[in-house]
Amino acid sequence: MNSAAPDAARSSAGSTPQARAAAPHATQLPDYAALRPQDIEPMVRECVARVRSTLEQVCAPDGPAQPGWDDLVEPLQLATESLGRAWGMVSHLHAVVDTPELRRAFNEMLPRVTEVWTELGADPRLYARYRALRDGGGFAALTPLRRRIVEHALRDLRLSGAELSGQAHARYAAIEQRSAELEQAFSEHLLDATDAFTLRADAHQVEGLPQDLLQAAREAAGDDSGYVFTLHQPSYVPLMQQARDRELRQAMYRAYVTRASELGDPRLDNSDIMAELLALRFEQARLLGFGDFAELSLQPKMADSPRQVEDFLLDLARRARPYAERDLRELREFAAAQLGLAELQAWDIAFASERLREQRFDYSEQELRQYFTEPRVLAGLFELVRRLFGVRVLEQPAHGAWHPDVRLWRVERGDGELVGHFYTDLYARAGKRGGAWMDDARGRWQRPDGTLQTPVALLTCNFARGIGARPALLSHDDVQTLFHEFGHALHHLLTRVDELAASGLSGVEWDAVELPSQFLENYCWEWEVLRELGCHVDTGEALPRAMFERMLAARNFQSGMHTLRQVEFSLFDLRVHRDLREFTAQAVADVAAQVRDEVAVVFAPEFSRFQHSFSHIFAGGYAAGYYSYKWAEVLSADAYAHFEEHGVLDPDTGARFRDEILARGSSRDAIESFRAFRGRDPNIDALLRHQGMAGHG
Repeated sequence: MNSAAPDAARSSAGSTPQARAAAPHATQLPDYAALRPQDIEPMVRECVARVRSTLEQVCAPDGPAQPGWDDLVEPLQLATESLGRAWGMVSHLHAVVDTPELRRAFNEMLPRVTEVWTELGADPRLYARYRALRDGGGFAALTPLRRRIVEHALRDLRLSGAELSGQAHARYAAIEQRSAELEQAFSEHLLDATDAFTLRADAHQVEGLPQDLLQAAREAAGDDSGYVFTLHQPSYVPLMQQARDRELRQAMYRAYVTRASELGDPRLDNSDIMAELLALRFEQARLLGFGDFAELSLQPKMADSPRQVEDFLLDLARRARPYAERDLRELREFAAAQLGLAELQAWDIAFASERLREQRFDYSEQELRQYFTEPRVLAGLFELVRRLFGVRVLEQPAHGAWHPDVRLWRVERGDGELVGHFYTDLYARAGKRGGAWMDDARGRWQRPDGTLQTPVALLTCNFARGIGARPALLSHDDVQTLFHEFGHALHHLLTRVDELAASGLSGVEWDAVELPSQFLENYCWEWEVLRELGCHVDTGEALPRAMFERMLAARNFQSGMHTLRQVEFSLFDLRVHRDLREFTAQAVADVAAQVRDEVAVVFAPEFSRFQHSFSHIFAGGYAAGYYSYKWAEVLSADAYAHFEEHGVLDPDTGARFRDEILARGSSRDAIESFRAFRGRDPNIDALLRHQGMAGHG
């Protein structure tokens, strides 16, 4: 999951004609196709005005001395949900079908939306009203969940500057405004730099590349004189794995790791943006009384302190290091002896690794890819969730979709009861942000008028589309990505909580959000599941059991190197937000170098600028929180071990996982949900075993 939108900012549109076209009723699906760039300003202005009007209403001096839920929380929820869903539509369109007109409309309204969320989050009057609600006689009469929501609202108001006053309060608001602008600019620079690069290759340079990639590259060239490759994942990844031409790999690698840096188009350089963002985050933390931004970031998370996170990461690095050193040693020896690469460079690693995998395990990712067609994979995924969680997924016409690639799915229980809907947008294209993520269009909510609003999820990937009449072919990594994002979608869709602020993912600790998504990835390694997914695109042959066994044997291939790479990213993120006091691009690079020297075994070349494209932490909401992937991996592996003990497709265990974790939202702490499912606290043993790294204490 990757979304920079605030929790409250995903809701229904207002009452302008444009907004009604987008969301005519709370229970009807939004019409993305009807929302035009010229509609955005009036829609957003009306929603912003409604939020401000409601804020004044609930904070009026002549209001009740002890406000209740109905005259404080409920009106605010209606207004903020309305703005959130409208702005969520705009943000989503901006991410998946970006155009100059849409970008202009988005950027014009971004300051207004940021301003109103900042005002709302930092209003001392609102903070006082929530305190009066908590301290009043009616608080004890609220349900435990509503009391929890009020307590969380007070915490969030404190963390948003509601206790500040005077110049400090004004400065906090200015920081929020500027940070939103910078994060948006970072994201746009990365998208534009990725879209801008193409490399034309001749026939003699493309030896080794798979036929479907060559066909796509020929179509991109638009003529018969060569092949055009891009930095989008469906082009870049297979090229780096398969191209025998070392100079081609080097050129592509250099372009990829220098995106949005001073080594490229100066108009798209993220150097100053990173530095200013980090300075603003540090200042913001100090305004709120914290020593650094990492301390602030961890307040609503499971982890107790930056020191605890660092100790966790360093312990994981210590455990993984022997395996990573072995992985690299074997790769270097193989590359020198079999590939003539006496000195293994960064642009050789993917290529050499794929050759070593082929030799050692007698299969390749490209060979395996022929067995995973998109229709078959989706059908197998939906059958899995039916068996585990008792829900059916049915396709319905995608009226109002934002692109012809988009499909719409209905989720229902066995008795036909509607659970919710989700959209899939699976293919890479120009104007679409890279990566994969799940976001939500609206959350489950028993609205004040008694209507049950069902959840709607947005599942976005960047796979290679099918060529000609052939369906899209997914690598096994793609299959895992799809399962991962669908795990997030299930967390959002299968909630049984009716309070908007606690349903689905709303309010769930950030370092626990990845639990369901990483959990579902485990099924990509189960024969009972893969034999349903795998069917050869040309022959119809089922995935051979022998190929699955070779693939399973290769599951932990280079897991030590991969683990250290994730630790390196996580430690860099933590330290750049905790330790930095000189806010320059060079200081950021120095932290990256120090972390690399401490934990890495693979060293990128001097020109690598990975931080310039690290959108998770500079534009995606994971600032001082990237460790969450590894933290939650401990939870997910341990949860899956419970299935291994009872049967990985056991419906009773699946029902418990659904009821104790997926259905609970933030109605209780994530650790309590884990304990309710597992019967104890989590431990790291299952993760190390799953990754083939058990044995080094």
